[in-house]
Amino acid sequence: MYGERLEPTSDMHTTNVCSATSLGAPQSPTRRHLMIGAAGALAAAALRPLPATANVPAPYDWNAAPPTASKSDFVEWMVKNRGEDRGFLGQRWDRFQQLLARRDLWDERDMRAFLLTPREEFVTKPNLSRAYEWHYLAIGFGVTITGPHTVARMTNSLNVQFGDKVLEIGNGSGYQSAYLANLTDKIWSIEIIRPLWERTRALYDSLIERGYSEFKPITTKNADGYYGWEEEAPFDKIIVTCGIDHIPPPLLQQLKPNGIMTIPVGRPGSHHVLKIIKQQAADGAFNVVRSDIYNGGSVSFVPFTKLEGDAIKGTHYGQ
Repeated sequence: MYGERLEPTSDMHTTNVCSATSLGAPQSPTRRHLMIGAAGALAAAALRPLPATANVPAPYDWNAAPPTASKSDFVEWMVKNRGEDRGFLGQRWDRFQQLLARRDLWDERDMRAFLLTPREEFVTKPNLSRAYEWHYLAIGFGVTITGPHTVARMTNSLNVQFGDKVLEIGNGSGYQSAYLANLTDKIWSIEIIRPLWERTRALYDSLIERGYSEFKPITTKNADGYYGWEEEAPFDKIIVTCGIDHIPPPLLQQLKPNGIMTIPVGRPGSHHVLKIIKQQAADGAFNVVRSDIYNGGSVSFVPFTKLEGDAIKGTHYGQ
């Protein structure tokens, strides 16, 4: 199903529209499976991210971008300026070419963001050799890191500009916010699984210490993302990485006029990734316009779970 209509307020109505531009065929389903309990925590203990490897040799420069004329030029520039592993850089370049071919990336700033974000830092040791495969990978706690094609398309659809305030719902591995940190310097991210939130926060801090100063603006907290981050609102852009059958009213309220949200909406196991634009008319009334970034293709995401006290219980479906 396309997703439930919002219950409109007196000054808000919704409009469904089709995507104006074909962005290519949808990729295979991407999921953040959720498994709660002691077994998940024990499994996670064995799946912690790798320890620090190398330091970044050059200060971060918002005006600098790696060359894209050839693989060798890209790898050499990244080794010199970022100090990263040639093998992973080669894999990143190869995946970049696939993203372009499938039109999951189309904006130069987003191309730069993908090329500068070390995905290998956000996967676990058992999956290190698969860091740049196109599908999701387990990161412990029964959840996964979203595949690079879905991350790229959802992010590029937001059209994030430098200085935009961006809210992410579902911090997970930390890769999505790291990617965003190469697009803007104002990022807030919420994770509902407390041990995962703690682990990812420690990973960011470790990477910052190694020289990835672009991650300093990432602010995170452990909470139920359904209610957003009211004290930091409003946001220019919001990205949701868990599936639900409606658009959470608190998130829509915290989106600025003419702001954009990407969110998986639909029944459990079959979601349409929607681009939501909160348009404001001259008279101040709001119109919520929706388009499907996969042009009707469905993608499976973990249900948008609910926090009751300190425990995760049920989901926000049907709320």
